[in-house]
Amino acid sequence: MFYVSVFFQYMAQYMKTKLQYRADLFVEFLSDLMFQSVNLIFILVVFGHTTLLHGWTRDEMIFIYGFFLVPFALFGAFFNIWDFNERYIVRGEMDRVLTRPVHSLFQVILERMELESLVGGVTGLIIMGDASARLHLEFHWYDFFLFLLFALGGMLVYAGVFISLATISFWSDARSSIMPMMYNISNYGRYPIDIYNRVIRYILTWILPFAFVGVYPSAYFLGKKEWYSYAFLTPIMGVIFFMIAIMLWNKGIKHYRGAGN
Repeated sequence: MFYVSVFFQYMAQYMKTKLQYRADLFVEFLSDLMFQSVNLIFILVVFGHTTLLHGWTRDEMIFIYGFFLVPFALFGAFFNIWDFNERYIVRGEMDRVLTRPVHSLFQVILERMELESLVGGVTGLIIMGDASARLHLEFHWYDFFLFLLFALGGMLVYAGVFISLATISFWSDARSSIMPMMYNISNYGRYPIDIYNRVIRYILTWILPFAFVGVYPSAYFLGKKEWYSYAFLTPIMGVIFFMIAIMLWNKGIKHYRGAGN
């Protein structure tokens, strides 16, 4: 209950801060929508030259992209730690975090919240709804709960990978970071996994499992039975990678020796 109380207190302060600069908030919403529109236009351009991409139709690809936006939005809202190395290690703010009686990772996550990113999830739901209508998909009452389970699993996959990358900073405070490169690699998870060669498929499934963020869980709703087993692995993979990230974080905290002078 203590952590729940702290979470809502952080959220209240965050909303007060954001509402003081409403123009900036509107610009952030607009920039997110433009970014999502560009990616959607890219898919439409590709299918302007072909009707199928390795057996996947345009509307199926759009559905996958829409689903991908939901866990990605959750991740962007609550695990926005792309600048962890620069802010908390190089600038020494990690020392401040460690003086408080709350788990350090929990504090970092709350301090870097960007709740406006949740708008991307709404956009994803709209895109999924439109694609579902075009594909004439039928859903069951339990699909809503599976959708939530898959979306949370995809979010944990993202969080696990990027928190693990952030822990590298505890052993190396170099200003260079592999975060931007990893963000680019993660985008491959929004496309059908079987359009890549075997090596890339293996990496996106078991090493950097970004395929569990978009294509695998989407395959269940699209009726791709050959991918069902992977779809139901989504929450399991999310929990595994998130637990690994927490273990690495706790080990990194013990190794951390402060910002020095």
